[in-house]
Amino acid sequence: MKVLMTCDAVGGVWQYASDLAGALMGQGVEVVLVVLGPFDEARHPGLEPGSSVVPSDELGNEVPRSGRAWMPAQGRHDGIQLIRTNLPLDWLATGPDDVLNAGRAIAALAADHRVDLVHLNAPALAAGGPFPAPVVAVAHGCVGTWFAATDGSAPPAELAWHRQLMLAGLLAADAVIAPSASYAAAVQRHYDLPATPVTVHNGRALAMAPSGASADHVFTAGRLWDRAKNASLLDAVAARLPAPLRAAGPVTGPHGESIAPEHLHLVGTLDVDALAGEYAAGPIFVSAARFEPFGLAVLEAAQAGCPLILSDIDTFRELWTGAALFVGGDDPTAWVAAIERVRADPGLRAHLGEAARTRAARYTVEAMAAGTLAIYRALLAEPVRAAA
Repeated sequence: MKVLMTCDAVGGVWQYASDLAGALMGQGVEVVLVVLGPFDEARHPGLEPGSSVVPSDELGNEVPRSGRAWMPAQGRHDGIQLIRTNLPLDWLATGPDDVLNAGRAIAALAADHRVDLVHLNAPALAAGGPFPAPVVAVAHGCVGTWFAATDGSAPPAELAWHRQLMLAGLLAADAVIAPSASYAAAVQRHYDLPATPVTVHNGRALAMAPSGASADHVFTAGRLWDRAKNASLLDAVAARLPAPLRAAGPVTGPHGESIAPEHLHLVGTLDVDALAGEYAAGPIFVSAARFEPFGLAVLEAAQAGCPLILSDIDTFRELWTGAALFVGGDDPTAWVAAIERVRADPGLRAHLGEAARTRAARYTVEAMAAGTLAIYRALLAEPVRAAA
């Protein structure tokens, strides 16, 4: 089986795609990984495809059409063919034509590489078909559900095209996956889909053990500029804590979003090894997110045995009930009380850390790959629909 998979190098989808591609390779699947959007060499030093480039028929940009075998910096697997492109991400695009053209370019790449299946990590791209093979679309997040969860409102009128393309892509895909049942239900409701996306929980290929003594600080990680991550609340919490609240992640976003915390101890955007070091110290991990389709940072912290204190949202309840403390609302006092309760009780801290580690064992890359591969095989067992 040969699969073309899209991803981006901006957020968690990169980690998802690289972990999944590696696990699929171990099951005999040949993967062509197509990278969209901006690319930071400093953050991904293992990606050196050395590929030739040719003019793109679709966008007029230079788009790599072939690359040598690639091994990620983590060294977990090799043999993945990497194609880095200049194609825009749907959530960074300035209008629908950019996304439709990107979808057409990916369809052309799929035809060039004679793949058996196309795995799109941005469902809106499916609206740019037809594709020469069945399409699996994974809903990792979208503009519409972000606004609904973060602001309780619809996106502004100038972003209405996002909803139209997302709906068109979801309906065009042969199968739709979501990383949690909670987000699958949210997508089904928001777009009034005839069927709920299939849930395949994300997994993460980390296995870190904490050091001896637990660090006497609190830690969070994510896109701090993203209002859905609620860093402003954590900044207010940090002002009332006797221990530092360390925060990893960017404070400026691609559309000019920014946050200037006064009390969080900013540690910058960390690579995989640096994050592993943070988690290995066993800090109390907090996430006050209002919107989270899955939450890879929470999983990474849990794998390391960090005690978890999380916002009381459906996704976190689904994944971590019985393995975390939950805090509802945006009252800093409630968050400080929960953190101080864990800091003051070594037994509770140890219990939460072990519970988190045990629960994290459910969310493995192997389980993610098995669930995804079952969907691939079910689609390929069915007659391939004719291209329109």
